[in-house]
Amino acid sequence: MNKTKVYPYIPNSVPAVKAAMLAATGAASVDEFYADIPAALRLPRPLNLPAPMLSEARLKRHVQGLLARNTHCGEVLSFLGGGCYQHHVPALCDEINGRSEFLTAYAGEPYDDHGRFQALWEYCSMMGELLNLDVVSVPTYDGHQAAATACCMAARHTGRRQVLVAANVNPDKRSHMQTYGRSEIEFIEVAFDAASGLVDRVDLQAKLGPQVAAFYVDIPNYFGGIDEGAALAKLVQDAGALLVVGVDPSSLGVLTPPGDYGAAIVCGDIQPLGMHMSYGGGHGGFIASRDDEALVLQYPSRLFGIAPTSVPGQYGFGDVAYHRTSFDKRENGNEFVGTAAALWGITAGVYLASMGPQGMVELGEGILRRVAYARQQLASVPGLRLAHAGTAHFKEFVLDFNASGLSVAQINAALRQRGIFGGHDLSAAFPALGQSALYAFTELHSQADIDALVTALRELLTQ
Repeated sequence: MNKTKVYPYIPNSVPAVKAAMLAATGAASVDEFYADIPAALRLPRPLNLPAPMLSEARLKRHVQGLLARNTHCGEVLSFLGGGCYQHHVPALCDEINGRSEFLTAYAGEPYDDHGRFQALWEYCSMMGELLNLDVVSVPTYDGHQAAATACCMAARHTGRRQVLVAANVNPDKRSHMQTYGRSEIEFIEVAFDAASGLVDRVDLQAKLGPQVAAFYVDIPNYFGGIDEGAALAKLVQDAGALLVVGVDPSSLGVLTPPGDYGAAIVCGDIQPLGMHMSYGGGHGGFIASRDDEALVLQYPSRLFGIAPTSVPGQYGFGDVAYHRTSFDKRENGNEFVGTAAALWGITAGVYLASMGPQGMVELGEGILRRVAYARQQLASVPGLRLAHAGTAHFKEFVLDFNASGLSVAQINAALRQRGIFGGHDLSAAFPALGQSALYAFTELHSQADIDALVTALRELLTQ
């Protein structure tokens, strides 16, 4: 890099500013400043980058050209899911979360940020009603982080090190849980039944023991299958462990909330509640439980409450049990809490307020009808088999292409030529399923959309 060059988009690239910063730290050079980083981790040469664009207009044109190469799901018919879903986003959600007092509110305090605190308290209250639980955290970074933190909470609460994790959990989520919790937790996988796609209860019971803090399972699972939560809860509770359930909040208008069948901690991702897919999503995680003080004290993230003020009829909104957090205890906190997704919590609150209880019921029922119709129609396509055919599903299910003689990659490539995004290829993450793909259906899919997919697959598999 030319050290005399000033780059308009790189902070502190002015040589005099660099020199002043080095002088303040007592380092003679940039290399000396980074001396604590092992040499093996440092790149000993300049990055292989093109010449800088010092013209804002040229840079804007270049970036627009890169973005134009994307094809988003609003331009084609998409059946992608697996953790990020194409739901309808009411215009009200974008209108409210674009307001300056919310869009720019990162980490204000009660005395300067009443609006955001109340909005998040309202979000937590509506999530509590949807989940039928007392305590709901402000949003974590995403649902994967919520699951990882929920497992850490269970381990701290029970004083045990082992956490069992269902093998039919999203593989990316399992990876994140392992990465985040491995210093404190031993994660042990529990198999799923090949025929049903649901948890293998025999394997679960065999692995439950006195060192197990919790069993983590998603209901619905990654394949869209709906497990019998009460039966799992009994096995787990009989072993003195906690049941931790990940749930898709868009399913709770039609499925029993996990807390009602014995889950001690419930978590998930609020992306289906008013967030656009945005090339991977706006995401935010939630964690919820009963108002058990010992368990509540294991939450690392902020909890918002309401309290009366000195003025009758007026209320304030702020932190509950602040001493739990790393904001107060710093390195002695339960876990370090960094960037949250407060804006998405406000968005989800707007979505839930606009939908209301009946709207969530209608959303869930509409998705169930679309899934039932899609399964019925796809079952008649030669060379195609419904995996886990005897299991009830919500929003998504697995299509088995092993008898077709084609790979999922070939099928998806052919579907793209027809303006259709096919399902997630499961052949790498779940090799036992062979050439199988995960297809998702939401309230945005019409009967004509499903028929178009069925027709395209029939043509591909019978030609």
